Amino acid sequence: MRVESRNNSNWWYHVIAILVIIAWGASFPCTRLLLDAGISPTEIFVYRSAIAYLGLLVFSRFKVSLWGWKDEALAVLCGLTGGALYFVLQNIALKLTLLSDVVIVIAVNPLLTTIMAAIFLKDEHFSLKVLLGSMVAFAGVAVVTFRDGFVWGNGLLGNILAFLAALSWACYCIILKRVQGRHSTLSITRKVMIYGTLCALPVMLFEPVTPISTLLRTDVLLNMLFLALICSMAAFFIWNLVIKKIGAIRSSNYLYLDPIVSIIMGVIVLNEKVGLVAVIGCALVLLGVILVEKASTQKHKRKI
Repeated sequence: MRVESRNNSNWWYHVIAILVIIAWGASFPCTRLLLDAGISPTEIFVYRSAIAYLGLLVFSRFKVSLWGWKDEALAVLCGLTGGALYFVLQNIALKLTLLSDVVIVIAVNPLLTTIMAAIFLKDEHFSLKVLLGSMVAFAGVAVVTFRDGFVWGNGLLGNILAFLAALSWACYCIILKRVQGRHSTLSITRKVMIYGTLCALPVMLFEPVTPISTLLRTDVLLNMLFLALICSMAAFFIWNLVIKKIGAIRSSNYLYLDPIVSIIMGVIVLNEKVGLVAVIGCALVLLGVILVEKASTQKHKRKI
């Protein structure tokens, strides 16, 4: 009865995890629009992260606290891995190669997180069933992303950077678990934003600055605010809470839904046609997520 009650209380976190993934899926085309407007990859991250941090400061009534030096160092690493490195590498990859390539390479993140969690986190569970579910979902991502053919060619560097971004995010998920439980989700999210911004700022010294007139364009401003307030401020806060409640492995597997969001947006915004191959790919993605969720849940039940 105790296990059933706990599982029932956690269903809401799975729902909001999907909502966060939808927002993050929409962030890819938004970022591409900003890149096309002439804003550099680092600038996009710094501006969105700084705006998100200011929003969190207002939400927390400008209360700023310092942790112990060990936890503060972990917070810096969270900002570096889950903030600066992940987003800057992802943005550069989007500039170098196709969005579809970036999405599929970053989709290995759940596999990387699963492996790293099994190695470094004692409270996470890894099994052949979890691996099977992850591989099925990965196959679905491959089918969806490469539905128009395999395009690699000159985008090799972009794909390598996208993989490094995925690895960086997996590291973030693991490091995050070290500070959760000792600090509030709001405090953690705020530190990720500010340290991520500070880590990326030096890179801007070597990049041209975008004119104010460009930044104040309506389309640019709306896309930047969406990335900052929805995809960064709100989504990061919620995602940290989701990881805390349902674990790094299960939460990360929802990232496989990103390509599905891209397809839906393509249909609505770009009037793209979805064929049978895309439908099969989406089904595999959902099946993989379900397999991993069931395998992880069964492990937790046996432990309790």
